[in-house]
Amino acid sequence: MEEPSAGEEKMDNSSDRMTTTGGDSKVVQHNGEENGDENNQQLAGRNSPTAVIDLKELTESALMKKFEMLTVGGTSAAKHISEAQRHKYLFWDTQPVPKINETVTENRAIEPPLDISEVRDEPFSLPDPFCWCDVEINNEKELTELYTLLTENYVEDDDNMFRFDYSPQFLLWALKAPGWMKKWHCGVRAKSSGKLIAFISAIPSVIRVYSKEIKMVEINFLCVHKKLRSKRVAPVLIREITRRVNREGIFQAAFTAGVVLPKPIATCRYWHRSLNPKKLIEVKFSHLSRKMTMQRTLKLYKLPELPKTPNLTPMMYCHIDGAYHLLQCYLKKFDLAPEFSRADFEHFFMPREDVIYSYVALSGFDVFNALDLMDNKEVLEDLKFGVGDGNLQYYLYNWKCPDMAPEKIGLVLQ
Repeated sequence: MEEPSAGEEKMDNSSDRMTTTGGDSKVVQHNGEENGDENNQQLAGRNSPTAVIDLKELTESALMKKFEMLTVGGTSAAKHISEAQRHKYLFWDTQPVPKINETVTENRAIEPPLDISEVRDEPFSLPDPFCWCDVEINNEKELTELYTLLTENYVEDDDNMFRFDYSPQFLLWALKAPGWMKKWHCGVRAKSSGKLIAFISAIPSVIRVYSKEIKMVEINFLCVHKKLRSKRVAPVLIREITRRVNREGIFQAAFTAGVVLPKPIATCRYWHRSLNPKKLIEVKFSHLSRKMTMQRTLKLYKLPELPKTPNLTPMMYCHIDGAYHLLQCYLKKFDLAPEFSRADFEHFFMPREDVIYSYVALSGFDVFNALDLMDNKEVLEDLKFGVGDGNLQYYLYNWKCPDMAPEKIGLVLQ
């Protein structure tokens, strides 16, 4: 979940696109040049065999900077704890979350659960020109409206050149998890035109925090049209999705953000692996680093013709039971992790074209993004990932617990 920054920004409807993946999304390029031939990814440099390519030279590249500007959602919000400690959080200081300077030693709910009869029955009030709606994602027209809202207004870089581009197929996968509810696809429309101008979503989940399993929701896709962010719609969206979830007897939530809010339970660092560096450079998502030529860059990031992992194959239905058991055992080593049902596992991990893959794809993507959570740190450098400056904070709503190190995080939100 991202908290949108206030203020209006210029809209640009150019349609040049660049594909990135961390298993989660693409990025739309605005104001860019024509994309390069993806086949050039297979070219190898012809430099001297004694040439040394130092990966550390690339860690401050524009590739990293661009992606981090996307993930943190602009420069107006706090990106580090030190900044956050000087920031006033008028909304979050009213919510059941730990204070930014609080040292937490307990693992428990902040507020006790309410009786359903105590939960407000009516939606919260919106400014007069707007009204609530449930976005019917099974309706192609409404799914397209949601896709358009996110494509034009979701997290973007400071230069307004790149923005996450979640495909309609991805949105269906992310929003229709087992147990999903239409009422949790919460939208705001303009009364006069019917235009969808804001959205927030929740999906049900069981998440283990240290030793306690908690029924909660995962909050995602908080988005307000950039021309309306001064209307304070985002806090009302958060209150309304909280009310709707509380009406179902759920009082905790998990979410992530690139900015620092009160109070992260963990901070994970982004790492980025160029898959198609020539294209990334041509569309100005990246640039040639100091002491690097295009040939040396292509040589550095050239992928093997075949996977090095023996017997690698796409997961099929016949593999589900064994793979599900392996994942259950693996996630037990982490302090924050989902407790997947078999239905959850099948939904989230069965391959879907252009949405989710159970193995590393050989082609079709330009950059691979990862976090240093779970055991990822053990392989990121060996696989030629470069460390970025961007962080992703993990939050729990109405729950507090001691801080966690990135390697103890086993939860990945879509």
